Amino acid sequence: MRKSYIFLALILVLGIFLYLAPLKFAGTLIDPNVGILNWSIISLILLGLTLGALFTEFDSYAQCAKQISLIAMLGTVSALSRIPFASMMNFQPCTFFIICSGYVFGPMAGFMVGALTAIISNIFLGQGPWTAYQIFTWGVIGALAGFLGKLNIVQKTYRRVLLLSYGALAGILYAMIINIWFWAMYLYPHTLNTYKGALYTASFWTLSHSLANIFFWGIFGNKVVDLLDRFKQRFFWSADEPAVENSLPALIKK
Repeated sequence: MRKSYIFLALILVLGIFLYLAPLKFAGTLIDPNVGILNWSIISLILLGLTLGALFTEFDSYAQCAKQISLIAMLGTVSALSRIPFASMMNFQPCTFFIICSGYVFGPMAGFMVGALTAIISNIFLGQGPWTAYQIFTWGVIGALAGFLGKLNIVQKTYRRVLLLSYGALAGILYAMIINIWFWAMYLYPHTLNTYKGALYTASFWTLSHSLANIFFWGIFGNKVVDLLDRFKQRFFWSADEPAVENSLPALIKK
C-alpha cells in the first residue's frame, strides 16, 4: 500500500466529518460553526494532508521537483480558468481541468489540482466556510478521475463516453457535498428534509455545472488528455528507469 494513500484515507475521514458535523455535532466544541475546530482550521488541515500526500507520492521519483511544479501549474491554470466564469452559475471549465489532470497523472495528483483550484481561485473570489468543502469536493473529483485513469482505456471513443458520463456525475457529486455548508449555516433544523431543500434550491447550478463538464469535455477532452499524457511521458519517470529520451545519444539520434 502506498504511503500517500494513508493521507488520502485521512482526508476521506475528515471529509466524512465535514459531511456529518452539522447533523451529529451541532452545538458542540467540534461543531465547525461554533466550536474550536472551525472552517479555517479544517481548510488548513486538508491542505497540509494534501501536500503531505503529494510529496509522499512523488518521493520515489527522480524528477520530483519537475513533477510537483507541473501539478502546481495545472492547479493554477484550473483556478484561473474559474475566475472569468464566476458569474455564470457554475458553468466553468475548472472541474474539466481537474478531471483531466487526475485521469492522466493519478489520484493524488488529481486531488492536489482540485485542492489548489479552490485555494487559489478563492483568493480572488473570496474565502469562507465553503472553501473547506471545495478543497475536499474538487479533490475527491480529481482523485476518482485518477482511479478511472488506471483502467488504461486506449480507445478514444470509449474514453470519451466514460469521462463525459463522469463529468455529468461530478456536477451532482459537487452539489451534494458543497451545499452542506449552506445547509449547515442557514437552514434549520438540520434534518434530511432541509438538506434536500438545499439541494433543490441549487438544482439549476448543479445542472449548469454538469452541462459545463459535458460541454468542455465534448470539445477539448481528448486533446487535453493527449497533451497532458505527453507531459507525463516526459516528466514522470521512475528513478529506477533510465531516462532514455533525456540522454545525449537519444537526442543525437533524433
